[in-house]
Amino acid sequence: MNAGKNLRLGVNIDHVATVRNARGSSYPDPVRAALISQEAGADGITAHLREDRRHIVDQDIASIIEAINIPLNFEMAATDEMQKIALNHTPHAVCIVPEKREERTTEGGLDVVKDEYNLAQYITPLREKGCRVSIFLAADEKQIRAASRIGAKLSNYTRALIVICITKKSLKSAMLNFLV
Repeated sequence: MNAGKNLRLGVNIDHVATVRNARGSSYPDPVRAALISQEAGADGITAHLREDRRHIVDQDIASIIEAINIPLNFEMAATDEMQKIALNHTPHAVCIVPEKREERTTEGGLDVVKDEYNLAQYITPLREKGCRVSIFLAADEKQIRAASRIGAKLSNYTRALIVICITKKSLKSAMLNFLV
């Protein structure tokens, strides 16, 4: 795996697993989807292991890491259970995301400002293990600065980016320095 190159196309395979789980079968297989994506030229694979396991399940993460030779971006909530799984598998990247059971997909970012100290403590062992850590957050200057202070890269909530116009050079420069 060439973890040093810039990722240009990352393929999220979560909903392949959603269809598999809805069918109650072994297909479509998210591992096969990851391999097909890799063969087609994807630079990385994204998989979100939710606490409720509504799509990707634990075995998928292990199998994907074993099967692919491109980076895996492991999306997860900031829970002890997920941290343990990430530390056990050591994916190329970990993206900390908020989870709400009523959401079909992630609808907003983490409040890094509110939980800066705890998030800093949470991501330290992941970074020490060699995982690139990013945080899914709203495109808000205070959130970006807080994420920067704790050493996390940013994965912005894209709906907010569509409607935001960045005019302050300092914010624009901060985003360019810390975006994933």
